[in-house]
Amino acid sequence: MGRMQMELHTGVELAVELIRQPDRAALLQCASLQMERVFGVDRCWLLELDSSGRSLVCPRLSDTLSFECDDFSHPFAHVLREARPRGLSQEACARLEHKGLNSLFEASGHSESLWLQPLLQGQKKTLGVLVMCGSGDAWEGIVGQPLYEGLLSLLCHQWDAQRERHDRVWQQRMLKRSLDHLKDTETERQKNETLASTLVGLSRSMADLRSQVIRAAGSQLSVLVQGETGCGKDLVARGIHQFSSRSEGPFVVVNCAAIPDSLLENELFGHTKGAFSGADAAKQGLLAQADGGTLFLDEIGDMPLALQSKLLRVLETRQFRPLGAQEESHSDFRLVAATHQPLQTRIRDGAFRRDLFYRLSQFPIRVIPLRDREEDLEQLCRHFIRGFKEREGSGPLGISSQALQFLGQYSFPGNVRELRNVIEFACLQTVAGDDIQAEDLRLDEIAQDEPESDGADSGVAMAIQPGVPSLHEIDDLRAASQAFEAAIIGARLRQYRGNRAQAAESLGLPKRTLAHKCQKFNVSEAG
Repeated sequence: MGRMQMELHTGVELAVELIRQPDRAALLQCASLQMERVFGVDRCWLLELDSSGRSLVCPRLSDTLSFECDDFSHPFAHVLREARPRGLSQEACARLEHKGLNSLFEASGHSESLWLQPLLQGQKKTLGVLVMCGSGDAWEGIVGQPLYEGLLSLLCHQWDAQRERHDRVWQQRMLKRSLDHLKDTETERQKNETLASTLVGLSRSMADLRSQVIRAAGSQLSVLVQGETGCGKDLVARGIHQFSSRSEGPFVVVNCAAIPDSLLENELFGHTKGAFSGADAAKQGLLAQADGGTLFLDEIGDMPLALQSKLLRVLETRQFRPLGAQEESHSDFRLVAATHQPLQTRIRDGAFRRDLFYRLSQFPIRVIPLRDREEDLEQLCRHFIRGFKEREGSGPLGISSQALQFLGQYSFPGNVRELRNVIEFACLQTVAGDDIQAEDLRLDEIAQDEPESDGADSGVAMAIQPGVPSLHEIDDLRAASQAFEAAIIGARLRQYRGNRAQAAESLGLPKRTLAHKCQKFNVSEAG
């Protein structure tokens, strides 16, 4: 009776110890040590079946020691397949010449035999294999004991519960990651839609640009925006500020090309009262004003070389000294710079510091010129037409395909800014509710920027018409435009012998619009 009580007490202690283990690794470690202590075996290992069900791993001995379940050159595969325990002598193991088994025997201190026990939860769920090392037929006094069977049963139950808990945690983690990814994707989509209202365009290059702006906004890196004049570098800078963590802070713009060199340093750093003659009051510089927000240095390629070294120090320390001040000030700003100049060329010419260039271009962004994304023309035109109508209260309905085709043949050296000016001028020339036509655009001015002109209908050829003043004689732009338009209509009516329907069709105009313009400009069928 005393022995039974002792075994019962030992079993309770073992059960409590196993139940207390916080995770699967601790549970297997504890069970292995308890087996060695209670049953007096040389070594005990628990080999766990991995999540794929293809290999057994022995974490306690080595994370790299594993046995492939479909490799029947070792006995673990047979034990798992048959779901029956078996003993293995050292001599039998030596005959197999299996490297993994030899490692187990060496780790056991060269025990005489191994006992391999498959561990199952229920009828079908295989958890792993118990390996005990000992001498001779010592297993006969262990296997079959109520304490042994009860311990294995509790171990399998806890082991399975820990695996299920781990799987639930993993599933929850993966679900959260998926939800976070969906949320981030939706947030990025919303930001992209918002940006598309200012950085307009359906082209691949514009989609990439908006994505770059969103990524740049999520960091604190300095951004260098490069691109030709009029391509929208300022809109990129504002987009970065708008979607950054500093969006509630100030957005301070400094045009380095517009401020004289002698005043630029004072504008940036500010000055104290009495710092120089005429400094009757202290002035806060733009660096200080940008504290907590974004400082946008536009046309930084025009910054004087002497000021570039001071700016570099400010970027490295965020410390600066106003003119006349004895102590330095601090400003926590995020820098975005832009230029249309080729800074690498400026560096080779000695006009721009190489170290400043690298400091500015932690996150480089390049804006593609309009001539390389012709597919964005129509959306940009309609965007500018909507803006004109909202501002003026009325305007054209849209733009004709002929006008778009004409615009597509022009290189737009002034990029999007030039296109906006062209469209807004055309809006003034178009009857409210009609579409902008090719002749409503500034064909004469656009054609002059082209290197060549061919055909009688080109802008230059049509500009030289009776009653149309030369460019140098124009002192009333609206009157000159109307005279030019009247000349086009008159020439086309003469070409079609007064047939308004044919003339209207050739110009891409509705017949009623042509009639309206003939009446407005007093153009007869005879021209």
